[in-house]
Amino acid sequence: MKTAWMAMLVTLSCSAAAGAGPKVVELPGKSPLVTIRLVFLTGAAYDPADKPGVAALTAAMLARGGTRSMSYKQIVDALFPMAAQVSEQTDKEMTVFSGTSHIDNLEAYYKIFREMLLDPGWRKEDFERLRDDAVNYLRVTLRGNNDEELGKEALYNQIYAGHPYGHENHGTASALGKTTIADLQAFYRAQFTQGNLIIGLAGGYPEGFPDRVKADFAKLPAGPPAALRLPEPQPARGIRITMIEKDTRSVAYSIGFPIDVKRGDPDYPALLAAQCYFGQHRVSGGRLFERMRQARGLNYGDYAYIEYFPRGMMRFEPDPNLARRRQIFQIWIRPVEPPTAQFALRLALFEFDKLVKDGLSEEAFERTRTYLTKYVNLLTKTADAKLGYAIDSQYYGIGDYNGYLKSSLAKLTREDVNRAIRKHLVTDGMDIVVVAKNCAALKSKLLSGEPSPMTYNSPKPPEVLNEDKIVERWTIDLKPEAVRIAPVETVFE
Repeated sequence: MKTAWMAMLVTLSCSAAAGAGPKVVELPGKSPLVTIRLVFLTGAAYDPADKPGVAALTAAMLARGGTRSMSYKQIVDALFPMAAQVSEQTDKEMTVFSGTSHIDNLEAYYKIFREMLLDPGWRKEDFERLRDDAVNYLRVTLRGNNDEELGKEALYNQIYAGHPYGHENHGTASALGKTTIADLQAFYRAQFTQGNLIIGLAGGYPEGFPDRVKADFAKLPAGPPAALRLPEPQPARGIRITMIEKDTRSVAYSIGFPIDVKRGDPDYPALLAAQCYFGQHRVSGGRLFERMRQARGLNYGDYAYIEYFPRGMMRFEPDPNLARRRQIFQIWIRPVEPPTAQFALRLALFEFDKLVKDGLSEEAFERTRTYLTKYVNLLTKTADAKLGYAIDSQYYGIGDYNGYLKSSLAKLTREDVNRAIRKHLVTDGMDIVVVAKNCAALKSKLLSGEPSPMTYNSPKPPEVLNEDKIVERWTIDLKPEAVRIAPVETVFE
């Protein structure tokens, strides 16, 4: 029996012939709301080597700058009565422009949307405002106000050092200071081409509208999709730690290593089940969450990921159109009180070691598979999300994500999951990023290997206390040269 998602008419117009124009993904429906989602297959990984941040700043100029005929204020004033806007998102290999309009306003809205992307104004005042915004995001928002994202992004930078993925999407503050409008215009001409574009449309748009949008954006240069060589990142030998010294009340850990699994690969469903069991984002049923927060009250969040998941503080489900050819396995632990920081890291690594050695029990496997079968419906609960996932599915070559995952889960076995864990997850080669105050003292404790006994404000069951005796002496095999301390002011600078 077909699900509502499978019953929807999905039209994909893809021509590989040169000059055939952009690809189009359609999800027609009866809703009076029309969603437009334009995805360019380019992003921060395509930044000039000496100018990280050009892709994100170019996208910002298109979405939050003026056109040749309208200032940005005029655009905002025109869109406000329509209750509409144009949003942008830049990641490593995808740059997205999206918005939703009521059918009554579609013509007026689309006219502005089209002009913003095809005829940007490149005004000096917009450039300086948006460049300042990007620098402030790195220095104030990311470094100053968000330890969660700070640690996660620093971890990616460490794992992918020297790689096209090896910088935060907004770039670095120093590179942005040297970036010019000419740099953005050159990137726009080279990367915003028909061959790089997927047009996504959803809702009750009028007949002929997709053809019109495709014809309009066929005015872009007819270049082929951008070529980008993505080498395998060099994994850490042993455990490698970067400590970010920051005046903060708690300690945050981001732990990870590269994996060679992405959507569409044979082991993706199995590894997704392992990640879900170990630490599903914002879900209290994960193993890490249960052992660290519920059993011991150590901290707030303990989660794991096999795909890039930014803005986790604000979201329960990931945004679509963050597709990447390279991913990492990541564990996130935060916030931990400084006196228990050494024990918390030991406990996380102890639990991860158990996952790799023991895998999932049959009961845990069945419970996790049932959860994932239901959870996938939440990922595509809006038309915009459905459209985003449809575009991602084309990128990965898997068909619609709901059907792909549900059919894969139905065939999945416990042994499939445990075999994928043994194959792809490692305990002897990982990077750890720590955001903390007084990092020198924590570094000394970690290198000493001294016991880190726990004390509690309330009684704990014997099985927890007995396990603590093991965890407090758990070996973290660290060499002094593998631990470095970086002042927060130097990160993303």
